[in-house]
Amino acid sequence: MNRCITGLFITALLLAPALLNAKSDKDAAKAAPPEAYAKVAACKQIATDAERLACYDAAIAAFDTALSNNDVYMVDKKQVRETKRSLFGLPLPSFGLFGDGKDDDKANDAVDELVSTITHVTSNGNGWVITIKEGSTWQQMDSAPLALSPKVGGAVTIKKAALGSYKMNVGKQPAIRVKRII
Repeated sequence: MNRCITGLFITALLLAPALLNAKSDKDAAKAAPPEAYAKVAACKQIATDAERLACYDAAIAAFDTALSNNDVYMVDKKQVRETKRSLFGLPLPSFGLFGDGKDDDKANDAVDELVSTITHVTSNGNGWVITIKEGSTWQQMDSAPLALSPKVGGAVTIKKAALGSYKMNVGKQPAIRVKRII
């Protein structure tokens, strides 16, 4: 669980500048690329091979330095999907850092459902508290009974429900209403 908290803390630190500066999804989508990338892209306009190669060499060196100094971050689609999956259920603002949910390969890349495995389970007297493989912890919000108690290693499916709520199926049992607490 400490890895999950550490991961969320690091993610929050990385996202804080974007959150503070982002005005909306549209503004984020229109934002200019980082200067280090713009310099690389500008090289393609140079007509002569030798000058273009020299430009690329200098621009890539500056880009590598920016990456090393954490002035620029790069993520691929796989990392974006994994981050969306790890943040599933958290009430985060939509600021466009991970795209708008649309990309060329899929009509909708948003995470609306999470299928996972239980790694820890307790009962707090009001319901179940279940931690899943991704490290997130979910607390039961209704009083719906489960016919079979959740067990470590058991399958769960968590889905978005109405009005920002979530429902969890433990195995093949009827869903219980849950909220993410960690």
